[in-house]
Amino acid sequence: MPRRSRLILPEVPLHIIQRGNNRKACFFSDDDYKLYLDSLERYAGETGCEVHAYVLMTNHVHLLLTPLEDASAGALMKRLGQRYVQYVNRTYKRSGTLWEGRFRSCIVEQENYLLTCQRYIELNPVRAGMVETPGEYRWSSFRANALGEDDCLLRPHSIYKGLGQTGKERQAAYKELFNDALEPELADEIRQVTNGNFTFGSKEFKKEMSSKLGRRVTSGKPGRPRKISA
Repeated sequence: MPRRSRLILPEVPLHIIQRGNNRKACFFSDDDYKLYLDSLERYAGETGCEVHAYVLMTNHVHLLLTPLEDASAGALMKRLGQRYVQYVNRTYKRSGTLWEGRFRSCIVEQENYLLTCQRYIELNPVRAGMVETPGEYRWSSFRANALGEDDCLLRPHSIYKGLGQTGKERQAAYKELFNDALEPELADEIRQVTNGNFTFGSKEFKKEMSSKLGRRVTSGKPGRPRKISA
């Protein structure tokens, strides 16, 4: 069966997951995480992608970004993947596949849904039992978005900027969003639509995206969504 082409539209946010091959580790030291983030910053600028949120887990990566052109996200992930694999193979004297294959993605509605997806990403280490609070985890955007740490990689989305007039106001308002746990049903939906290359948003947004793309943007399968691990 031919694989589905990705749903991508310029200036529409995109949630991306890239996993290690066979769910194996793809980060082994602090230097690995730093190299990945430095490369992400470089290639995001070169390919026209604005990164709003991220988390680097031991064996997979989540990104929330806005591609400025049709080919921006694909170009970013290709360059980033090649650079990081070359680094890992050279550093650890290994060869072969590091990533699972094609990255998974879903387009995200800005109003009411973007910050939910951003919370989902930054709460990954908490759901995985690695930390008790997202601020304890070093390799995510939470410390910048909620606590004001400098992070040259990030380009805050206009929805995030609308949380307050100043940086401190935005950070405080954003941090308050984490006082309530993310509903399991929402987390399941985000996993499902990202793994399936569909859409995270309202019915109206899905209808609009389907019209613009000229194709189906939902799974079309009846019943409860199948749970897929993050």
